[in-house]
Amino acid sequence: MALQHLTEEQVSTWSREQKDRWWLHNVFRGDMPQLTFRSAITGFLLGGILSATNLYVGAKTGWTLGVGITSVILAFSMFKVLSRLGAKDMTILENNCMQSIATSAGYMTGPLISGMAAYMMVENRPMPWGQMLWFNVVLSLLGVLVAFPMKRRFINDEQQPFPEGRACGVVLDTLYSSEASVGMFKARALGWAALIAGGLKFISGENIMRFLQEKALGLKRSWHLPENLDAWYYALADRGRLPVPRLAGVDIRQLGLTATVDLAMFGAGGLMGIRPAFSMLVGMLLNFCVIVPWMISIGEISPRADGTFSRIHVLNSWALWWGISIMVVAALASLFARPKVILSAFNGLFRKKAAGEDVVAHIELPLWISYVGVPIIGAIGVWMTHAWFGVRWELGALAVPLIILLTLIAANSTALTGITPTGSLSKIPQFFFGTLNPRHAPTNLMTALMSTEVASNASNLLMDIKPGYMLGAKPRQQAIGHCIGIFAGALASTPLFYLLFLADYRPGMNLQDVMITNQFGFPSALQWKGVSDLVAAVFSQGRSPIPISAVWAMAIAAVVGLGLELVRILRRGGFPLSPLALGLGVVIPPDSTIAMFAGAGFFWWMRRRYEARPGTLGYDLWIDTQEPICAGLIAGAALVGITDVLVRVFLL
Repeated sequence: MALQHLTEEQVSTWSREQKDRWWLHNVFRGDMPQLTFRSAITGFLLGGILSATNLYVGAKTGWTLGVGITSVILAFSMFKVLSRLGAKDMTILENNCMQSIATSAGYMTGPLISGMAAYMMVENRPMPWGQMLWFNVVLSLLGVLVAFPMKRRFINDEQQPFPEGRACGVVLDTLYSSEASVGMFKARALGWAALIAGGLKFISGENIMRFLQEKALGLKRSWHLPENLDAWYYALADRGRLPVPRLAGVDIRQLGLTATVDLAMFGAGGLMGIRPAFSMLVGMLLNFCVIVPWMISIGEISPRADGTFSRIHVLNSWALWWGISIMVVAALASLFARPKVILSAFNGLFRKKAAGEDVVAHIELPLWISYVGVPIIGAIGVWMTHAWFGVRWELGALAVPLIILLTLIAANSTALTGITPTGSLSKIPQFFFGTLNPRHAPTNLMTALMSTEVASNASNLLMDIKPGYMLGAKPRQQAIGHCIGIFAGALASTPLFYLLFLADYRPGMNLQDVMITNQFGFPSALQWKGVSDLVAAVFSQGRSPIPISAVWAMAIAAVVGLGLELVRILRRGGFPLSPLALGLGVVIPPDSTIAMFAGAGFFWWMRRRYEARPGTLGYDLWIDTQEPICAGLIAGAALVGITDVLVRVFLL
């Protein structure tokens, strides 16, 4: 059925009580099954699986993927198949509740790939798994407690759009009000994409192939499909038949300049879009093909002890600083150049509302739970930052009121644009707490993690509550679903983090070198660590670890980043370059950048080719089903990639 909604005039003139009464009469679905045992179990399992793919992709790219639409399509298709075997089909509200659980689990990876990873790099030691799990759970529970009171304002009263949440609601309505073939087509596309990506990753998985051929079959040697597209060239170069490409006398392989068949990054590029992917490619080429060779040639970047270079060595010793500088300045400029987004977050916050009956109190999460829970869970979080990370009591306590401030800004941005500015907002508490205690890096890292991640989690959860409101779900049951998802994500992502990134660590090793490899770049964590190091260099009495040439590069990058961001804002998105993505291209491994650009370019070309031809197979496949295909590519390649690492850890 067509989704009902209020007119703009009704939104602006009606009281919240009138809006709630209209919603109860026209949208609310009463006692339709929602949080059932099977929706909880399905969401728990899918959330755990999808949080694993988010962890894998996040360690490569620095950002996490929304898994709501993917989980909706997977659950829909799964229960359609089961219904043919005699099982009862899942209701639309069961599916919506399931996606609430799955998305909540997916968001659990955010802190792991950012502040927590940066903390471990700074301290040069892993966090105990219990601290990682429970601190993450506390942050996420705080996000739920902060989100639901704001739900009444942003969703019930102001009827804010929350674009991605609205899209998920539309997809759900389409699946359950159209012919089943519509949903099954998308599900089959997702499944085939996952199968192709997973199959390719399987035969190119060195550890999987080695185990099967050497251990299981007893062969003396094993073969796997090379992922590098230029492997054939270097095979001939090693025999002296072709020259080895060099920049400033350095083999370009040492700089990471290679192209790989990475369908997870191909799919991520398809979701990202052509403009940011193009900007990342420009940043990568500018850094590794122009600036770094120049710095090597004039001696500003020295080789390692063995006389060679590597992408990680070049990044950590010099290039990281200008990449971080352009990202930080661009992110802050983007945030503060939109004063309406910030100011409107506080509009009506202290305005006295007309008295009226709370007609949805029987289905909403009671406000007293948040009013009691936020101080209690917040106090537990403050205790954790003090006992586990050495943050002073008063500084940890300051992070709690800052949560409300940052959540208002983040939620308003998410509501209007669908973008949660986590990276931008994190710099504010990092600089603020860093000035208060510059000699203790965990202070700025963990207080920023606490305030920013709670704000981010609350904003993202509001986006996931939106489809429930559109479809007439019970908010109280969605809140319970979010809490189930928190534990699903924590139980899945915490042990997997250790297995994927810390299995090779031994005491005395450099933890950053262990975590950051040619496969995993941890760009978000490097940005957090870079800001923390910068705060310490500026505000403490110690000597700066940054080379003077890198300081000049930072200053130039800051000016360029500010200028490009202002031009982009003035051109209202018409400018082709994003300075934030330029900096990301410096930090992310070049092969991942190339694969993402290839994916973005492919889907951009398909859109240009079929956009004017709705109803054709090309339109249905490459435009209408773009997101499921990209999600399938990511899930298939990521899950088999994770398996390849686990085979190395446990079986070889």
